[in-house]
Amino acid sequence: MSQPETSAAAADDLVPKRRSTSKIWQFFGFKRDDHMQTEVICKTCKSRVATKTGNTSNLFSHLKAKHNDLYQLCSAEKSSSSGESTLVHQPKQQSISSSFESITPYPVSSRRHREITEAITRYLAKDMVPIATVGKPGFLHLMNTIDKRYNIPSRTYFSRIAIPQMYEHTRDRVMLELRDVEHFACTTDLWSSRTTEPYISLTVHFIDKAFKMRSLCLQTAYFPSEHSGENIALGLREALSGWNLNEARLVCFTTDNATNMIKAAEINGWPRLQCFGHRLHLAIENAVKCDTRISRALGVCKKLVGHFSHSWKKKEALKKAQRELNLPEHGLITECPTRWGTKQQMMERILEQQRALSQVLSENRSTRHLVPSWQDIEVLESVNKALKPLQDFTDALSGEEYVSISYLLPVLRLLNTQTLAADEEDTELTCSIKTKVLGYMEAKYEDPATQTLLNIATFLDPRFKKDYIPKEQWEEISLRIKSEMKEAQPAVAISSSSVGAAVSGAEAEPCQSATATSTKRMKKSLGSLLQTSVTSPSESSDHATIEAEFNSYILIPKIHSEQDPLAWWGIHKVNFPHLSKLAEKYLCVPATSTPSERLFSTSGNVVTCQRASLKPNKVDMLVFLSKNL
Repeated sequence: MSQPETSAAAADDLVPKRRSTSKIWQFFGFKRDDHMQTEVICKTCKSRVATKTGNTSNLFSHLKAKHNDLYQLCSAEKSSSSGESTLVHQPKQQSISSSFESITPYPVSSRRHREITEAITRYLAKDMVPIATVGKPGFLHLMNTIDKRYNIPSRTYFSRIAIPQMYEHTRDRVMLELRDVEHFACTTDLWSSRTTEPYISLTVHFIDKAFKMRSLCLQTAYFPSEHSGENIALGLREALSGWNLNEARLVCFTTDNATNMIKAAEINGWPRLQCFGHRLHLAIENAVKCDTRISRALGVCKKLVGHFSHSWKKKEALKKAQRELNLPEHGLITECPTRWGTKQQMMERILEQQRALSQVLSENRSTRHLVPSWQDIEVLESVNKALKPLQDFTDALSGEEYVSISYLLPVLRLLNTQTLAADEEDTELTCSIKTKVLGYMEAKYEDPATQTLLNIATFLDPRFKKDYIPKEQWEEISLRIKSEMKEAQPAVAISSSSVGAAVSGAEAEPCQSATATSTKRMKKSLGSLLQTSVTSPSESSDHATIEAEFNSYILIPKIHSEQDPLAWWGIHKVNFPHLSKLAEKYLCVPATSTPSERLFSTSGNVVTCQRASLKPNKVDMLVFLSKNL
């Protein structure tokens, strides 16, 4: 038998080491009768290698000295296996301190704990999320996944400590912002919550020093008193006082046309502007309420909407008919009594889906009576043609982040000359609706104080200037504007009288001594000559300055109707210091009371059926934070 065969046979007589992981043991083993595995035998040379149990240093030394080729092979395998194991399977070992820190909760006073708690509080307030969310299993799992060291406080902590603290901080910031406001406008409205608790809202609007429109929610206060004009007037006055807002700086008060709101404004002596959206709503209701044809057509529309809203089978049949007739797969719209736009949208959708509705309803004898007749379709088309263009005006004038009051005169002119003007193709019903709406709108804006406010605001808008001011009123308006320009002295102007006072003071003592020594000749000093020629500008020079600024503003070209007038004033306030003050005063007035309506939409998202037990002061806090954060 050859030597390799003998070595292989001998190697087969050796058994491997039990529970071994090192690559070196593939070259060494133990005799079969060595049950304790105490003597290590080299499989290649059959020599005994002295080594301690588990120690492989002598094994590597033996291979290196006796079998270098096997040593190189083992070293390469060890390096490859060790690198792969380190990169893929074995994470980097952490130190004891880092391992301890990873399981130790953040101290309550630590910066990280405060940051996360504040972020959760902001999330609850800004997104109107129920405070009980912080105790839900899903939210707890989310926070544990994000940061295991953060222990979230209880819902009681957020309700009684975190949210009130954030409210106080936000209120202080709003108070600081209102401190420098020179002129402001307000909107207000009354509302009842899901639990029939009455609230009164108050929003403030102003233009800051950078000529940016600012809108802030001041309160959604519990108002259990009788909703009389006297009580409302007192409540609003106390609200302004609580925010350190001077009533003398109130430019205008935009409300709906409720009699108690009108009386409250009269009692407080506040200028009041009628909400354009509410006025338009009343004009449309007044135009359609007395016509039996319209009442019948609207009744048919409501029955149609109700029929398809309460049956999923009918909804599916409608969708099938829409696909067959290549009509848009739109659902029917339900009318909301307080929003006139939904009435027009309901009629427009019925007209759009007329063929699909007729196809579905005609399939069943019991529903054929719901199919609109041709007379009803004609009425709906006539009403829709008159009302559809008005929807865009309401939406455009309801914004809070841009100037809206200067749009009123142009919109009224546009309604008179185009939108509601008689057309040859109009039916008798369409003409009647247009005439009634236009007459109602014009009559309600004929109040002299309202006309003056709208004329001044339109003039101060560089998009319109004097284009929409009636010629017979221009002289009166121009005198009013110049008078206010004289009163609104720019803060940056330096009074030359102070310079004259300093010069006269410096010359006072020499003049007195000269008078005492000689009374024969009174020579005027150079300082006194400068005083009379430079200081204390006369009324004529003030008048000339104001006239020049006023005329220059009229002569420069108007800007495009799509440009932002506040951005224009922000650039040109240096050139027109007096007029820019008036623009800051008048252009902040909102044309509608929509900001207060939006507060109640927010309040409705706060006081839900799951949160019906919220106390009024908590409702005020949450609405305030949601709007002002």
